[in-house]
Amino acid sequence: MKKITFSPSTIKRIATHVLNIETEALQLSHKSIDAHFLKAVEAIAHCKGRVVVLGIGKSGIIGRKISATLASTGTPSFFVHPVEALHGDLGMITPGDIIIAISFSGQTEEINKILPSLERQNLTIISITGHKHSKLALMSDIAITVHIDREACPYNLAPTASTTATLAVGDALAVCLMEIKHFKKRDFATFHPGGSLGKLLTQSVKDLMRKGRNNPVVTEKETVQDALFVMTKTGAVGATSVVDKKGKLIGYFTDGDLRRILQKEGGDVLRKNITEVMTKNPYRLLDTLPAIEAAKMIHKTHVDNLPVLNKEGKVVGIIDEKDLIEFIALLDKK
Repeated sequence: MKKITFSPSTIKRIATHVLNIETEALQLSHKSIDAHFLKAVEAIAHCKGRVVVLGIGKSGIIGRKISATLASTGTPSFFVHPVEALHGDLGMITPGDIIIAISFSGQTEEINKILPSLERQNLTIISITGHKHSKLALMSDIAITVHIDREACPYNLAPTASTTATLAVGDALAVCLMEIKHFKKRDFATFHPGGSLGKLLTQSVKDLMRKGRNNPVVTEKETVQDALFVMTKTGAVGATSVVDKKGKLIGYFTDGDLRRILQKEGGDVLRKNITEVMTKNPYRLLDTLPAIEAAKMIHKTHVDNLPVLNKEGKVVGIIDEKDLIEFIALLDKK
């Protein structure tokens, strides 16, 4: 076996060259957003069936990704391998479906053999190809052209820049359809119940709040010293809700409030009634509120925690920014 030798500088040079070529391919992808692309979006948006994606080899791998992205963002879709389609899987395709056939050369034999059968079903055929005069493009109702100068492969053979550009065009289709179908975060969560984002978007404040013994609460008759005892006993939240005799929120007191009052009045503050020093009409959350909305409020108001109420206005819990760290991280990414 021939010994493999390389230098870090050579690897960096090659890798940079590849990324430059693929970046150029993405820049050229803007040319794909033409009248044909618009017709494709319109056709898929009005499709009563599913979007069936066809592709073989590297185009098949990209096709599976495009199909998966469509399906997860509100456009029903599935992938069919052209060879399997030739041997019976064409039966999976029904009237009302729409076809996206992917082949950069536009001359993939297995795909082109299928097209006449699809035409006989009066199905709309959309092609994504690098050659607008290819057999696939000419047999399609709508032909989206992928534009690249060359592949990143040194021999201009291995699909590299072309697959990157095709995937980007597929993503553009999916996101355009998301927008015009008014596909929302909640819809995304419905389609991704097991994923981390799905969990974030489907959880409510009630699912995450601290309750029972971990929910610090004092009555309007108690002192600051009583409040400190409850806050210490229930953990590291550093705050307590103040309630009336019916358990309804009338105020909120935090260790930050305590520090500010001590600077002004000294140790005598501990004997004061909690209603004298509490924050009246504080920010609060309903227990039915989506947790992501709670994170938005904490993020916006720059508070560490908030009391949680039920629909009757009674304090049922407290939620801390530590309980919402995943949600706040999601907001920080925006």
